[in-house]
Amino acid sequence: MPIYMDRHDLPGVTARDVAEAHQADLKVQDKFGCRGLTYWFDETRGIAFCLVEAPDKEAVKEMHDHAHGLIPHQILEVDNSLVEAFLGRIEDPENLTGSEDPHLSQQDRTAIRTILYTDLKRSPFALSDHGEINDSGHYKMFNKIVRTQVKNHEGREVEHGGSGFLISFSSASNGMRCAHGMLEEFKLKDNGSSTKGFQICAGLSAGMPVTEDYDFFEQAVLSARRLCFLAESGKILVAPEVLDLLNREDISFFKDSSHIKMLNPKDEKFIHQLLDILEDHWNNSNFNVLEFCKKIGLSKSQLNRKISALSGFSPNEFIKEFRLNKAAALIEKGAGNIAEIAYEAGFTSPSYFSKCFHKRFGFTPSNLITPHD
Repeated sequence: MPIYMDRHDLPGVTARDVAEAHQADLKVQDKFGCRGLTYWFDETRGIAFCLVEAPDKEAVKEMHDHAHGLIPHQILEVDNSLVEAFLGRIEDPENLTGSEDPHLSQQDRTAIRTILYTDLKRSPFALSDHGEINDSGHYKMFNKIVRTQVKNHEGREVEHGGSGFLISFSSASNGMRCAHGMLEEFKLKDNGSSTKGFQICAGLSAGMPVTEDYDFFEQAVLSARRLCFLAESGKILVAPEVLDLLNREDISFFKDSSHIKMLNPKDEKFIHQLLDILEDHWNNSNFNVLEFCKKIGLSKSQLNRKISALSGFSPNEFIKEFRLNKAAALIEKGAGNIAEIAYEAGFTSPSYFSKCFHKRFGFTPSNLITPHD
């Protein structure tokens, strides 16, 4: 049967109230063909998330309604492996906070997670003396650094694709310390000339598993990926939601760090506006800075100032950077020949595309598709 996660917005409700509701679900679940697996509750925010195996969404609603009347505000079908990757479990944990009633477990562990996306900046590859791509040493070192830091800071690796890592943390400070630790360790390697031409960048966001109009943790993951893309080499870009969480924890460690940039809500909103527009128009060769200004409602000087402050790019460089990264991904997927991908990425000619690609990555597009061990 499919597995669903539902969200209940319950202001003023206590952990004991939610625990009693969970027990009530378990008593009637068989009548509706359901199986209540576990739940998460954040008493401060008044938000609960239930994980239920059920034949359909309607059965989940009927079970809750019959058991206690607390109808979920949202219900989303989820993959149990993703739930475990992000949240660490798909069943009730063994050590629950007890109560006077040994059969009533009060589970107040929040489902909010800090999401880290990290990647190698600049050229993700190095060329040998013969012009062949030789990336294995850098990838292996980067992978080792990331996985060591993730383990040291109690993170969970959700996804590893290309050179990028998607990681989940139950603690915002652990997520920040992990990102900081990766940058520091990479810097030490760089001083030994083993990472020349390579830099780690990272984006940190935070969010809930079920939010309106988004799939499971999709909103937080999208934000982390976008912040990593915008982060300058050797920098960490941090969403305001993470800062809110850090304010409840120990943030003194991060206050004076020159490579950590905290965003305010206006900056974050602007970033999503920028990248939403680029996602819609990156492959249109007629899309330029003037069109960008019209779409976002800013003058050329305003757009330049805001993009430069966030990313270090001019608007024209920003558009080109986005297109080149999209093109590199298409080449790696074998989505067409170089000329086809050049036009697909919004470049006016394959020769200009190759020139820009070489300047950005240090090798030509054809190097990227050359077979190598």
